[in-house]
Amino acid sequence: MTVNLTTANEFIARHIGPRHEDEQQMLASLGFDSLEALSASVIPESIKGTSVLGLEDGLSEAEALAKIKAIAGKNQLFKTYIGQGYYNCHTPSPILRNLLENPAWYTAYTPYQPEISQGRLEALLNFQTLISDLTGLPIANASLLDEATAAAEAMTFCKRLSKNKSSNAFFASIHSHPQTLDVLRTRAEPLGIDVVVGDERELTDVSPFFGALLQYPASNGDVFDYRELTERFHAANALVAVAADLLALTLLTPPGEFGADVAIGSAQRFGVPLGFGGPHAAYFSTKDAFKRDMPGRLVGVSVDRFGKPALRLAMQTREQHIRREKATSNICTAQVLLANIASMYAVYHGPKGLTQIARRVHQLTAILAKGLTALGLTVEQANFFDTITLNTGAKTAALHDTARAQSINLRVVDAERLGISVDETTTQADIEALWSIFADGKSLPAFNASVDSTLPAALLRQSPVLSHPVFNRYHSETELMRYLRKLADKDLALDRTMIPLGSCTMKLNAASEMIPVTWAEFGALHPFAPAEQSAGYLQLTSELEAMLCAATGYDAISLQPNAGSQGEYAGLLAIRAYHQSRGEERRDICLIPSSAHGTNPATANMAGMRVVVTACDARGNVDIEDLRAKAIEHREHLAALMITYPSTHGVFEEGIREICGIIHDNGGQVYIDGANMNAMVGLCAPGKFGGDVSHLNLHKTFCIPHGGGGPGVGPIGVKSHLTPFLPGHAAMERKEGAVCAAPFGSASILPITWMYISMMGGAGLKRASQLAILNANYISRRLEEHYPVLYTGSNGLVAHECILDLRPLKDSSGISVDDVAKRLIDFGFHAPTMSFPVAGTLMIEPTESESKEELDRFCNAMIAIREEIRAVENGTLDKDDNPLKNAPHTAAELVSEWTHPYTREQAVYPVPSLIEGKYWPPVGRVDNVFGDRNLVCACPSIESYA
Repeated sequence: MTVNLTTANEFIARHIGPRHEDEQQMLASLGFDSLEALSASVIPESIKGTSVLGLEDGLSEAEALAKIKAIAGKNQLFKTYIGQGYYNCHTPSPILRNLLENPAWYTAYTPYQPEISQGRLEALLNFQTLISDLTGLPIANASLLDEATAAAEAMTFCKRLSKNKSSNAFFASIHSHPQTLDVLRTRAEPLGIDVVVGDERELTDVSPFFGALLQYPASNGDVFDYRELTERFHAANALVAVAADLLALTLLTPPGEFGADVAIGSAQRFGVPLGFGGPHAAYFSTKDAFKRDMPGRLVGVSVDRFGKPALRLAMQTREQHIRREKATSNICTAQVLLANIASMYAVYHGPKGLTQIARRVHQLTAILAKGLTALGLTVEQANFFDTITLNTGAKTAALHDTARAQSINLRVVDAERLGISVDETTTQADIEALWSIFADGKSLPAFNASVDSTLPAALLRQSPVLSHPVFNRYHSETELMRYLRKLADKDLALDRTMIPLGSCTMKLNAASEMIPVTWAEFGALHPFAPAEQSAGYLQLTSELEAMLCAATGYDAISLQPNAGSQGEYAGLLAIRAYHQSRGEERRDICLIPSSAHGTNPATANMAGMRVVVTACDARGNVDIEDLRAKAIEHREHLAALMITYPSTHGVFEEGIREICGIIHDNGGQVYIDGANMNAMVGLCAPGKFGGDVSHLNLHKTFCIPHGGGGPGVGPIGVKSHLTPFLPGHAAMERKEGAVCAAPFGSASILPITWMYISMMGGAGLKRASQLAILNANYISRRLEEHYPVLYTGSNGLVAHECILDLRPLKDSSGISVDDVAKRLIDFGFHAPTMSFPVAGTLMIEPTESESKEELDRFCNAMIAIREEIRAVENGTLDKDDNPLKNAPHTAAELVSEWTHPYTREQAVYPVPSLIEGKYWPPVGRVDNVFGDRNLVCACPSIESYA
């Protein structure tokens, strides 16, 4: 008897949905006998054979976990007092278990479909309320990527709104976090903004500036009174942004109360681990008058069709998917999962708990400072919250050595000064250990807990903190656990159903991939710790860069961009810098097909480029002759082409090599958007068929979960000639060009992608691409008799997604794409992508992770909906009062007086399979217009739900 003794490749069958016999049936329905034959028919001849991915075996789950555990073990976990915007904190165990480790939360998508997103929308509304309360500004968004990029958004926000229109100068306090200043400089240069860094205490003339950034408390620890300075800036028609520490704001006067126009910062210390720099949720709040210029998503309160309060994403017309190059920002994916952790941290601790944590942190800092003064050291700050700077002169280097010998990190300020930041995890023993570093043989001071506060009396907070009931109810673990369960039960995520969103790649986020994320070896490392302490991370990132180079055919990878939007931005900046290095600064035209995702034109605008739109032909492909004409017309100024491949229309365009050639022949570079890379891994490589740079969405193709709208990771791959222009960082060899705060961006979730690639192996990655294509074509073939498939390749096949055209049905029945999307909720499905890239269509991407059974369940639902539309067309169902127009149907409606001309059963159990495990939407169809006309973006009173 022969027994297979290897465990190689066992994970592949766990990740891929269809079984072998299902795969064969699906292939047969398409007229193929193998995946290779299907792939050969779908991939254009011109790019076949371009993949350079080795087809090695994958590790078993146990082997991969053991290997990455060994890598993690190479990181050294010191007690860290570096601060600089990153602080140790405790993640409450019920939040860790019931939210961060719960697929009901981390596998959800951005809540564009509000009826199935009420739980995470409520958590985000809590976050917005938290930020608004603490900052003293009425409107807060639902998170940005990190504090530094939030500061950059604040700078461009001030530029748009300042009445000092002739100014291109932005003042940034020298007391800002250094990484924030670096990102500001990167963002400012292509926009022609002059960032002036200086000491605000010495600023005599504020008239040259359209805006200012102030740090509160300062990065060095000082707590400055900015009231008079803010008035001076306002008198000069400049706006003021304040980067504020949320924990400090429980004790200090909120920025809104001393006149700040914008408050930005990080919510990291509200329960989110350091994670070597990320991911962490940033925040952005502002005055009501400026709400329509805010970047990022905004949760608002509306009503459903029964008049019941319901939540939704508000004022989406500000965003890139609608306004394109005129958007307020290019941001798409933000940091929702981390914002939800911060939200629940505030809910769990409540105002008293948060204030107690802040007081304790401050008191320990004051005790530390008094003891150091007694030991003869000079503390530079008279007023501070949690951070002090010491003037240690010639002893500075030796003191760092002494600290590190005791596994302690202090902040390196300069050759003669060092810093110490206290945090939630600091104890009396820690304070005494810090004293011992500086004692130099002297006796340690007595620990005196009754030291006076060093916060200035004039800046103590007088306004209440977090008075809404949600922050004052769930303080026992039982209550919080049930609250989190109640919210999760309102939503649809991948733990309940497939999410067939086109261009979003909602594939499996396997448990084994997620496990390392919460290990202390990855979570407890400060991004600015000495390099020798992060050997495990450096090995992980080096190996991951090599893996991604192999998958894409590029020569180098930067893992720094912490979202796809940031990857796009970094890629265009690399192209811009390349042209400048060749003396071709004039090249500033970016060609973008009309079908492109809105982030493309928005990013080009941010990178200082002018957008020229190229046409698409009747089959949805780039119109090559129009592209050629515009490339030639602009050849002296052509910088780049941004093109998504496979196309946003779900097709492998056969002319991609020719397209790349046209751009190169006219002096431009080719940016291939990697949003649809899930159709290409192991089959073809953008770096080998004409791409100069691409970003990848690790939260799509490479299994990082979407988290309800973030985190994401958007690394870029480049050919060798662009390698010198990849993002730099003060902590890296190349210092310039940082696009986010930390050198490796959202480093602590990179193990997810490392695990996925390691367990799949090259052969598994190729098979995943093939199954993604098979699943999409199976759906396309099953539904084409019922709904027109808008675009296919020349062979009648699609890539990894397909577009159904519902416009003829709107004409024949009055049923809209929105009606179909909402009716799918009654069948227990998240709708596909609506009206992108073509209005009135649904774009479906099933991914390789969905089984044939689930694909059939979805197809059966779509076919049943088509029959309902047919009933509307022939008059069997009323054209206005029918299951589609009234969808989704709630349980409350079911037990109310029934006045519809169709039955209750048809409303909520349209197919028999729904009798078991029925999903009940918590609200009816949400009124979007009401929500925007009556904007409320903080927690409403409990009475409003009565």
